[in-house]
Amino acid sequence: MATAIIMPRQGNTVESCIVSKWHKQKGDAIAVGDILFTYETDKATFDEEASVAGTLLEIFFEEDEDVPVLTNMCVIGEEGEDVSGFTPDGASESEKSAEEEKAEEPVTVETVAVKTATPTDGITKISPRAKKLAEKAGLDIAYATATGPNGRIIERDIIELEKSGPAITKAAEASYVSGTAYMGSGIGERITASDIEKGGTVAVAVDANFVEFEDEKLPNIRKVIARAMHNSLSSMAQLTINMSFDASAIMKFRKGVKAKGEELGLPNITLGDMVVYITAKTLLKHKDLNAHFTDNTIRRFNTVHMGVAVDTDRGLMVPTLFNSDRMTLAQISANTKDIAGQSKSGTINPDLLQGGTFTITNLGTMGVESFTPVNNPPQTAILGVCGITTRVKEVNGNITTYPSMGLSLTINHMAVDGAPAARFLKELCNNLEMFEVMLLA
Repeated sequence: MATAIIMPRQGNTVESCIVSKWHKQKGDAIAVGDILFTYETDKATFDEEASVAGTLLEIFFEEDEDVPVLTNMCVIGEEGEDVSGFTPDGASESEKSAEEEKAEEPVTVETVAVKTATPTDGITKISPRAKKLAEKAGLDIAYATATGPNGRIIERDIIELEKSGPAITKAAEASYVSGTAYMGSGIGERITASDIEKGGTVAVAVDANFVEFEDEKLPNIRKVIARAMHNSLSSMAQLTINMSFDASAIMKFRKGVKAKGEELGLPNITLGDMVVYITAKTLLKHKDLNAHFTDNTIRRFNTVHMGVAVDTDRGLMVPTLFNSDRMTLAQISANTKDIAGQSKSGTINPDLLQGGTFTITNLGTMGVESFTPVNNPPQTAILGVCGITTRVKEVNGNITTYPSMGLSLTINHMAVDGAPAARFLKELCNNLEMFEVMLLA
């Protein structure tokens, strides 16, 4: 019995997802648990596994298409089963049969006489997709071997041409001088127009396996990050204030947790966890920084939904610790590790990637001493956690060293002035220096 596989709904706010990759093709044998396709929301990436076994009878949407959730993506069943009843509105045109290929109106292009090979002269039949691919790669279709119906060049012929490659590009032919040696710098070491201009003297030998550059298609999450960063910087008046504090107290506490944590059943509490904990407690007294700002309204929150920036293979993600001001230090540590792990694995619910009232981003683990965090609109502030450096101070007339941790606070100056932001940062530093006392609050 044929079974449709739908585009899942990831979170209550997600209305559509983009197909980033098909791992199986039409006609493939499918086992339960096989990954069928990868899809993206605007913040995360997921893999969809097969829930039934059989043959992949039809695929309705291609890669890069934006598909509404709960829409049929493909059909799995027994060979020969009718799948016409599963076709959703807006589905992509399926692969053409040989008869359809013949019926499609061909695109004709004129070829150019070639001096280094003997391609077919005259009119060449080529499909639109093949023509577009050839133009993008700078390939001369005169060198392609047509394998399509009625001697027509199709997409796979251009792909094969790009692998094997002609000796010279079409743009270089007009200036080509027979009998002169040229070094090819194009795809597959093809001779390009610039090579002709440089002349025939080869000064440097190039490894045939050397790859000058690689192009990678931007994933959807990278596009979203780019838009968000540009929107943030272009729509806000951002100001960054830097301050540091004596990290002796949190380092001492961290050392004690490491020594006794397993015995007491405590999670592996990090310095970052402690900063999140104290920041959540401190923010409630500085509500302009725990707020959302729009053109006409500032919304101050009575609880802290802490966004915690996470570095993932797919890009920056900011999951939210809801009501973090009401959590214990152990709960903050455990929940932060949980949402960070989900973000890195691509399994996080998109509902956890929104709703933050304040954000913390930590580059201190990489030795960064100071930086300018970019605000996360509509939030009014973001805190950057920096690394620990050794500084000196005077204690009872004596000069002594101490571990100093830097904090970088970026505010939306349209909503928050510098003085109240500095007061918040100063109180935060004081609270971190009295960490064990703050645990009793």
